[in-house]
Amino acid sequence: MPKLNRDGVNIHYDVYGSGPPLLLTHGYSSTSAMWQGQVEALSQRHTLILWDMRGHGQSDYPDDPSAYSEASTVGDMAALLDMAGAPSAIVGGLSLGGYMSLAFVRAHPQRVRALLIIDTGPGFKKDDARDAWNKRAFETGERFEREGLGVLKSLSRERSGVVHRDASGLARAARGMLTQHDARVIESLPQIKVPALVVVGADDAPFLAASDYMAAKIPGAQKVVIPAAGHAVNIDQPQAFIDAVLPFLDNLPQQAAANKSAAS
Repeated sequence: MPKLNRDGVNIHYDVYGSGPPLLLTHGYSSTSAMWQGQVEALSQRHTLILWDMRGHGQSDYPDDPSAYSEASTVGDMAALLDMAGAPSAIVGGLSLGGYMSLAFVRAHPQRVRALLIIDTGPGFKKDDARDAWNKRAFETGERFEREGLGVLKSLSRERSGVVHRDASGLARAARGMLTQHDARVIESLPQIKVPALVVVGADDAPFLAASDYMAAKIPGAQKVVIPAAGHAVNIDQPQAFIDAVLPFLDNLPQQAAANKSAAS
C-alpha cells in the first residue's frame, strides 16, 4: 500500500489512470473507498489521486491532538500533489473534503485548476453559528471515544461499512479537523478565480442552502442538484453524479482559456 510520510505521519493514497491530475478528498469518518464507484469513469482521462485523511482508514492515527488541523490537512494535500509531480490539479471533495478543498485553494490558489465541491458547507461568518458547529464536533469526538466505531452505524447508511482500525483517530479528527476557528474560508469564496462545480443531493437538506450560497459567491460557479440523493450523492446516485461531473471536467480546457482571456 503506497504511503506518503508527512513528518512521521504516514498518509495512505492510491493513484489511478493518467491525464490531468484530479485530487478527491473523502468526508469526515469516511475513507477513500467512498470513491470506488467513480474510479473507472474518472481515471479514463485523469490521473485520479485518492487518499485517507489522517485519523481515517489506512492512514496513521497520530496520538498528538495537534497533528489534526485544517493546516495539516491542506499540507497533506499539497504533499500529495508534489508526490504526483503535479504543479496544479483539479481539487475536490465531499463534505469535510470539500471544505478542505476550499481551504486548499485559499492557501494555494496557483495549484488549483478547478474545484469540485460536493455536499459541502463553506463554514460560518457568525461566531455563534460556528460555536454551535464546534460544539457538535466535540460531541462527535466524545461519542467515538465512548462508543467506538459502532457510532458509524448511527451516522449514515454509507458509513456503516467503512473500515477504520479503531475510533481514536476519528475522535481526534473531530476536534482538530471538523472544528473551525474563523471565517477565512467562507469569506474567500468571491476571490476564487478557477472554474467550480457545486454538486448537492436534493435530499441533503442541511447543505442545500450552503450549496446555493457557494454557487452565488464563487464567480462563474455551476451548480447541479441530483434528485433522490442524500449527503453521499456519489453513492446514492453514482451514474447521475458522473453524468454531472464529466461534462464539467471535459469542458475545463475551454473554460480555463475563456477565464484567461477575460482576465487579460
